[in-house]
Amino acid sequence: MNNTALWRTLALLGSLALAPAQAQTEEPANDIALDGPRSAGLGFAPRIEQSPYVGAGHHFDLLPLYLYEGSRLYLHATRVGIKLLDTPTHRVDALVDRRLEGFSASSAPSSLAGMATRTASVDWGLAYRHSQPWGKLKVELLGDANHSHSGAELRLGYSREWQHGPWTWRPSLSVGWRSAGLNNYYYGVRPGEASATRPAYAPGAEAQATLSLNLAYDLSAHWQLITGLSATRLGDKVTDSPIVQRRVLPAYYLGAVYDFGQPQRDRGAPDSPMHWKLLHGGATENGCHLIRIMTGQCLSTATVNPTRITAIQVGRPFIRNFNGWPLDVVGYVGVTHHDDRQLQPAGLQLDLFMKAYYSGFPWQPYIKTRLGWGMGASLAQRVPYIEASSQAASGEQTSRLLNYLEPTLDVSLGDLIGYRPLKDTYVGIGVSHRSGIFKSSRLLGNVNGGSNYLYGFVESVY
Repeated sequence: MNNTALWRTLALLGSLALAPAQAQTEEPANDIALDGPRSAGLGFAPRIEQSPYVGAGHHFDLLPLYLYEGSRLYLHATRVGIKLLDTPTHRVDALVDRRLEGFSASSAPSSLAGMATRTASVDWGLAYRHSQPWGKLKVELLGDANHSHSGAELRLGYSREWQHGPWTWRPSLSVGWRSAGLNNYYYGVRPGEASATRPAYAPGAEAQATLSLNLAYDLSAHWQLITGLSATRLGDKVTDSPIVQRRVLPAYYLGAVYDFGQPQRDRGAPDSPMHWKLLHGGATENGCHLIRIMTGQCLSTATVNPTRITAIQVGRPFIRNFNGWPLDVVGYVGVTHHDDRQLQPAGLQLDLFMKAYYSGFPWQPYIKTRLGWGMGASLAQRVPYIEASSQAASGEQTSRLLNYLEPTLDVSLGDLIGYRPLKDTYVGIGVSHRSGIFKSSRLLGNVNGGSNYLYGFVESVY
């Protein structure tokens, strides 16, 4: 892969939608790391933050945590990166990070009325970390990846970690030097936006600092509670802006993370089996939501503008027979092709999710049956037509990144037809569901809506 393709891939993974009126603080949850290479986790962190903008007040946000820690690639709370160098002392990353600043038209307070929307943006850059027993020093250089603010930021940070029993304490201090383009975009007032109570203003380049304390408590080998407090101090020139009301912006979060660990391997085998799944299906009618589908009230696809999906998914087991129960957990990567029937150009979708399978039914000795539930993240190359059209009709915004759910029901094809070599091949039905979690998450673009595709599939395990 050449450098251009690499940056395009990272930018695709990091591209996100609009955010409500908020300040940018270095995301503390980005420091959450999983144990060992190729480990994956899921979690959530509800949080309350103070907006810098006049009249915006506090904001509640649900941050879903999709986590992966590989030997080279990692996915943290708001960033994805590649480890170019990784030693116990030195680490260099190429990364894409979401900048949670700005305001959208639907969430702007009255003090910002008449101003052009300041969108959340995506930065790309380089990060260097130097680790010693006395702490970690970090340097990050970030620049605008999607030409929103055309600015840059240089961050310097220090953190120290202490462990005492199940507790982990991590205080940190970060100082960021922000360019004029960055500050003017998010905190300035353009001449055409000026009014009698809001004069034109350009704060220019300036530094801001964030002090935070993050705590983690190990409930078990896999579950971890996380919490954190932070305060960001804006620079003097930014604070003097007519649209800024506060100099110090506090924030608090509390959440939990489940670490699935590394993929499990079969005894005596060089590696664990792979799951290969091929599916095809169609979008459901408006009003045919996930609960209605799962309860059997709606099991048909749309007849008006019947868009289709075809996907391939590849998975690897993480947990077998969880706590002795007939419950397995598999991690999947999926690529979906959207055929929007010339209503808009076709597009691709990347799905990353963990999936639990329950197979403890009384008839298992005769026909193995699995009930599955998958959860993770879904990133579309372009917003699928079914989502774009329904959101436009309700006046809501869209997002390419949404939460992903996948309930399925399948049976062993070999058991069904009495052919043992196909015992580990399954046929069934499922739902591909994208959702903004009821407009509660900035990470997902504060979207209230999504899409459902009802599909049939075949999956082989070998």
